[in-house]
Amino acid sequence: MRTEQHLLTSCTPGTTRELQSLHFGPLEPGRKAVIQASLHADEPPGMLVAYHLRRELAALEAEHRLLGEIVLLPMANPLGLSQRLLGRTLGRFELGSGENFNRRYQDLSSATFAKLQSEIDAGHQPSLPSVRAALRQACRELPAESELASLRKILLLQSIDADLVLDLHCDSDAVMHLYTANPLWPQVEALARLLGAEVSLLATESGGEPFDESCSMVWSQLNRRWQAHSGTPGPWPDACIAVTVELRGETDVSHELAERDASAILAYLAHRGFIDARLAELPPLLREATPLEGSVPVISPRGGVLVHRQLLGQWVQRGQCLAEVIDPLSGEAIDLCSPVDGLLYAREHSRVVHAGMSIAKVAGSEAVRSGQLLSA
Repeated sequence: MRTEQHLLTSCTPGTTRELQSLHFGPLEPGRKAVIQASLHADEPPGMLVAYHLRRELAALEAEHRLLGEIVLLPMANPLGLSQRLLGRTLGRFELGSGENFNRRYQDLSSATFAKLQSEIDAGHQPSLPSVRAALRQACRELPAESELASLRKILLLQSIDADLVLDLHCDSDAVMHLYTANPLWPQVEALARLLGAEVSLLATESGGEPFDESCSMVWSQLNRRWQAHSGTPGPWPDACIAVTVELRGETDVSHELAERDASAILAYLAHRGFIDARLAELPPLLREATPLEGSVPVISPRGGVLVHRQLLGQWVQRGQCLAEVIDPLSGEAIDLCSPVDGLLYAREHSRVVHAGMSIAKVAGSEAVRSGQLLSA
């Protein structure tokens, strides 16, 4: 195992933070997988999964069974993890700017295509390695004028040339689910099977420029630029499989769950050819993938005490009561009902809510939304 320390831009004189990455497997250039945990720093399940992955990957490396480089970032957001207010870690948004740590990642397709332009104009089709080299160079040239900008740059530089990127998150209170791009689903389905994902949400563009899409969808953008330039279909494959894995809810932190999830991820790495291992038969897919446009949040129109009425992972009908919000002053209670037929896959764990707050998410099979599809 090789350890690298990446220094973030200093926020103020006398203060520094750094990001640690662990590198397993062959040092020579080749296939590469990146697994990062808790980009939203107040989502702890991924860090415990990374703890178990670290031990297993070290053992596999000692046995010379790793067939490509595997990069593990066991704590992907030291900035967010240091943010505490009144005793609580606030790791979803950067407090200085209010920006979500998993949004606004740079689309490098324009800068990368410009670097390939002379080769293309000379009548050559750039190879996959040369495109990845251009991606890395474009990423190195990104500004890093703040701690947040430098964190985004470092994370993207670790992953922009990878074949596989797994971004480990969790929801407030949820079943296992994942997000990925539509064209990648055939390659991601095995991961959904191995993890036992109860919901797989697909979108071509979810909005907000999340980390996983910046790694994977840059290839679609490069191909569009190629077609606009040459009038022929783009020559490059979807060379990066990137997935956001939601490891249930914030309090689903146990060695039993983490060991199970780490084993599933290792099995997927073997399935993708990163580990020399005997491939077991894949378990059944619990549910077919559904469009992210079919995932509908349930919003409370008033504040009060939240009382959930249905269980997570339950199939619900449109109009079925999912929860009540009770106003202790007036004594009034209102029902919050499902907007679609679908699976209740996530809900708010806090039992005190305010007006305008999302208290649940239901995954339906039909696309009914557009625009910004991710929560804030």
